[in-house]
Amino acid sequence: MDENDWLEGIQQYIKQQYASLEVKPKVDLQDPEEIMLAMDDGVRLRTVVYKPLGNGPFPAILTRTCYPGMESIVRIQSEEYCKRGFMFVYQFCRGTGGSEGNWKPNVNERNDGKNTLDWLNSLNEVESIGYIGNSYLALTGWAAADIVPEKVKTMYLTHYGTDRFTSAYKNGMFRQDVLTSWAMDNAGFPVKADYIESAKYRPHIKVDEEMWGARLDWYRSWITSTNRDDSYWREGFWKVLADIPKKVTIPIYIGGGWYDHHLGSAFKTWQNLSQKAKEHSVFRIGAWNHGFMPCVQGVESENLENADEVNAFNWFYNFLVQKDLPDGGVKIYKIGADLWQSKREYPFQNDQVEYFFSTDKCDEDAYMLQRKAPDKKDQLHYIYDPDQPVLSHGAESMMRTMNEVGSLPQPECGWRDDVLSFVSPPLETDLEILGEIKLQLYVSSEAKDTAFTAKVMEIHEDGRTYNIRGSIGTLAYRKNDESSRLAYEPGDIVEVHLDMWDISWRLKAGSRLRVDISSSDFPQYSIHSNHEGIWSLQESTKTVNQTLYFGDDYKSRLILPIER
Repeated sequence: MDENDWLEGIQQYIKQQYASLEVKPKVDLQDPEEIMLAMDDGVRLRTVVYKPLGNGPFPAILTRTCYPGMESIVRIQSEEYCKRGFMFVYQFCRGTGGSEGNWKPNVNERNDGKNTLDWLNSLNEVESIGYIGNSYLALTGWAAADIVPEKVKTMYLTHYGTDRFTSAYKNGMFRQDVLTSWAMDNAGFPVKADYIESAKYRPHIKVDEEMWGARLDWYRSWITSTNRDDSYWREGFWKVLADIPKKVTIPIYIGGGWYDHHLGSAFKTWQNLSQKAKEHSVFRIGAWNHGFMPCVQGVESENLENADEVNAFNWFYNFLVQKDLPDGGVKIYKIGADLWQSKREYPFQNDQVEYFFSTDKCDEDAYMLQRKAPDKKDQLHYIYDPDQPVLSHGAESMMRTMNEVGSLPQPECGWRDDVLSFVSPPLETDLEILGEIKLQLYVSSEAKDTAFTAKVMEIHEDGRTYNIRGSIGTLAYRKNDESSRLAYEPGDIVEVHLDMWDISWRLKAGSRLRVDISSSDFPQYSIHSNHEGIWSLQESTKTVNQTLYFGDDYKSRLILPIER
């Protein structure tokens, strides 16, 4: 399918969603008006205004975007809202879509968003204002969410979070399939280089000039700021953005997907949201990817309710027209049970069940995962070669390689020599997982720094296997504290913590748990070179022996959060 066919398919799908609304079209539209709206520094942004016939006042919806290629979709959105009595305004960010100024991601959105909201608030024909945005368009809403004028009553922001570090890094490993690909697509000039070769390029700090065609300082800041305490994250725009939720006073709809790459950041955003805002805010997470497409295979999913255009319109209609405020809380879809639940509190309240790794054989290609810690001290080895990475298949933090996102069929145990599989006995009853899955591994390496990955899976009674959650850890960030690096002496036995994003999942009685341990997950994460230091500065790789330890003082284990 080429890009035009894809875009046409998306347009048709969105039109079908609007056609299903209970609120039917009732008014005609005025011709859209294009204005060049001046910001406070004189830069003018292309702003398109759709109005229903009549003098108003109208409830108005605003969105701000940096994607000119998606304008046909925003036009459909504008028309459908207008036909149902709303004014709809969309605006292009600086340097995009006919707006003046230079394109530099993120940093101008707070001031430009505030200027635009103040202008819209000043119009007599505007009764109230709602803000809508998905992904970067949600960022443009969050950027001004704490400084909105009085007519702004609510925002509907999906697939984004205000803790940018969480969306960029996991224990020193960069989320390349999200941010390297986004940088290539939004460099401000055409980038024709191959994506996978770009992601593998060493030293990666030079990929912009040597493969893409020009230096991108903002990308270089991303790929060199590996510590949460680096000034890049603690100062400037990202610090401001991280602090916004606790200052917000209006209700916010936060939308997330269990396999959307901003989910971890969205959870932190919800946790930080002010109590005043939470009274009528909703955080809703379903079993879909960044594009709201279902991506969980092997289980029934008849009740996904992933028609987001419908959900968004109903949110604004209830708020701005019916003046009906929802009860706040978290709404989650439970995978494997095909049902929705409502929770008042987050973090989720749960108990814990532990499974221990053992060197006892489950079968020819897998070791035991058992409830009791093994008595004997033992170890397992594998060789990790960074030039032969394990390719991501079934993942939660990807964007370019979208067909590998979600819960997907997994290969058999023993499919690679550098992947160790551990399998539990069949479950006697259903197991209700809710919250963060965690691993604690005792390891050593020949390298001064290296990575370890984990993938938790469900093996159905018929042998089909599907991933649930995965994660990555490094020796440098082995205590799950990403504020700064720890030194490591090759050969030392240390404990590495790997935590995973929250999940709601029902494992059926008769199923078995499976955990795979390895050292790479590419391109979901950057490839660890087995050298210490910042990943993007490494010029070479080396192959090393990795060792896992079990028994006695080395109780490597899986910790499952079980719903109370």
